[in-house]
Amino acid sequence: MTASISAGLGVIAVTCLAFEARIARRSGVTVLCNGRRERLRERVELAAERAAGLISFGVAGGLDDGLRPGDWIVGAGVVTDTGRHEADAGWARRLCQALPAARFGEISGQDEPIARPDQKYALRRRDGTIAVDNESHVVAEIAARKRIPFAIARVVLDPAWRALPPAALEPLNPDGTADIAAVMRSIGRAPRQLAGLAMVATDALRARSELRLGCARLGPALGFLHAVAENEAVAAQASETSEVEPATPFAAAI
Repeated sequence: MTASISAGLGVIAVTCLAFEARIARRSGVTVLCNGRRERLRERVELAAERAAGLISFGVAGGLDDGLRPGDWIVGAGVVTDTGRHEADAGWARRLCQALPAARFGEISGQDEPIARPDQKYALRRRDGTIAVDNESHVVAEIAARKRIPFAIARVVLDPAWRALPPAALEPLNPDGTADIAAVMRSIGRAPRQLAGLAMVATDALRARSELRLGCARLGPALGFLHAVAENEAVAAQASETSEVEPATPFAAAI
């Protein structure tokens, strides 16, 4: 699918964490931050009715050993348990231009976090993907059904070789903030996870910093407006060329 819809309807960024949402808003997009996964599909479905494009934005889990915390990923498409959805080519190209150090590749979409290294490596072997998150597949499926462009711009939080401690997997508050009481109860049950939790917090700070920098590079609407303008310019140039220099029939050419 190519971004050629009027950008006036706006872009919806789908996130999970509160800090992802705050950063995405700086680009002028409408943000759907859903801390509770059980209502994600319903909310994205409603938001897509008024959207020119959808973007899955925030952090992801690495599946490729070459990806480290803070590395950018631009999604070529999303692999789900039932199939694959290709991201908008023009929008993805714009994201890669703005984020030249980003890895471009396939993303796995899963409803639940993938916490253990063995699970991550198994998913990479099955799907051939470089990262995983819990929103991109929902965005992709709804965008395909609504026939609107979608994109994926994510930063690695937890690398493939690192396990997420139980406290990091506690359900969030609906606004995407951590449920501190639940985290403290988890630590009380398993105090030895503190070192792992501190590592996740450090990685989260790096990921947040990279998201801020990347958002500034992407520009208005997280790169969507540039992609639309570029595609319209290419289409206009192709139209002018076809009017001025009609294609020579194959029979005449020989």
